[in-house]
Amino acid sequence: MIYFFQRGVFTFAKIYDTEIKIDYNQPDGFNRYINDIMLEYKQSIEEGLDIERHKALFEAVAAMENGPEKTSMSDIIFETVISSSLRADYEYDEPNDLNKIRQLLKKYEFTAKMPDKETLRKKLLGAWTGRACGCLLGKPVECIRSDELIPLLKETGNYPMDRYILSTDITDEVCSHYKFYLKNKAYADTVDGMPVDDDTNYVVLNQLIVENSGRNFTSENVANAWLQYQPIHAYFTAERIAYINFINCIQPPASAMYKNVCREWIGAQIRGDYYGYINPGAPEKAAEMAYNDARVSHIKNGIYGEMLVSAMLACAAVTDSIEDIILGGLAQIPATSRLFEAVMKIFDGYKNGVTLDECFSFIHSEYDEHTDHGWCHTISNAMIVAAALLYGEGDFGKSICIAVGMAFDTDCNGATVGSILGMRGGIDSIDEYWQKPVNGKIHTSILGVGTVDIEKAVEKTLEHIDF
Repeated sequence: MIYFFQRGVFTFAKIYDTEIKIDYNQPDGFNRYINDIMLEYKQSIEEGLDIERHKALFEAVAAMENGPEKTSMSDIIFETVISSSLRADYEYDEPNDLNKIRQLLKKYEFTAKMPDKETLRKKLLGAWTGRACGCLLGKPVECIRSDELIPLLKETGNYPMDRYILSTDITDEVCSHYKFYLKNKAYADTVDGMPVDDDTNYVVLNQLIVENSGRNFTSENVANAWLQYQPIHAYFTAERIAYINFINCIQPPASAMYKNVCREWIGAQIRGDYYGYINPGAPEKAAEMAYNDARVSHIKNGIYGEMLVSAMLACAAVTDSIEDIILGGLAQIPATSRLFEAVMKIFDGYKNGVTLDECFSFIHSEYDEHTDHGWCHTISNAMIVAAALLYGEGDFGKSICIAVGMAFDTDCNGATVGSILGMRGGIDSIDEYWQKPVNGKIHTSILGVGTVDIEKAVEKTLEHIDF
């Protein structure tokens, strides 16, 4: 076969007599790196990489028209990033290696009470159900910003938020007041079970990974499961980039690093619940499993976010104390990290009398929800999770409403808070009002799975616990 390549066009001669054109403007994140050169710059600066002197290069490449030349220059940008060292004045120590992570932990001990098996079953039922309820609460307004969410809630008599948003709230007149598209969403009064969502897909998928590969699963097992069980459109941001890297034979942990501008975003933080479920009272083991999962698509604080949530869930199985749950989770991530520092600011502020409104303002001053990076970052959303747990004071409904009402990634944060509090208090702590729309089932996009019966999922979860 003879072929020629010129400016993004393959011409096949003699045999096929045609040409294959490369689309450099692919939507949906399939060619994300060339479209997000300045995001790469921002992410690298936050990581402490010594690249500020190259800013003009980043800006020049970002300004280029998408095409083969810009693609080639993006390779140079990537090489510049991966060959950079940390700035001498960078104040954080954020390793990717698990052993190095463990050397930077701040020990925290609390009184744990291991529940009997029946109590644990109720806790797991609460965790699975709570995750679905919190996710459903935030799902209709995922991607909305607070400058529209708060007016919407006020206009529909739901501010401060204390209930599901319903389809009956969303009249034509209400819709006319907002840029955010509100029609035909998954409202609680229109669904039969938890609708398909990546936040709940991952709990089911990770149960499959443990079922197929055991509690000592590897990052390679995770990558293979992603390819086997879901199409690429089920994955977003860092996960989609990692998926593309898998296809191109780039294996973990390199799959998390190669041209991945979303490497510290929230994607891993929403994936860790199941590892907490199957390690009650063992936050270190939960965090280790979360680490093996997270490193396929994330680095540094992206990894730590999943470790934190998994560990908090492991703690929530054995203590009612919100303080112990948060600090016990933080004890499994580096105390020298940006994530640890940010969550502790929320914790210390709460202890020192900062009001919920003041906390809301602080988070929004630290991260700009109107940028994809600020809105979808691990740290901004982890701060909201911590705030919802603290200011919700253990009340399930109040807590998930705070998580969603703060905006940012509404369904992710509602799901995480719901999961943690469902584990803490068990199914009896979740009012029937919140449970009813979920109806004991989770719809998934996982191939060969479809709809999951939550009670059956709980029984399988119990089988995966190392008693």
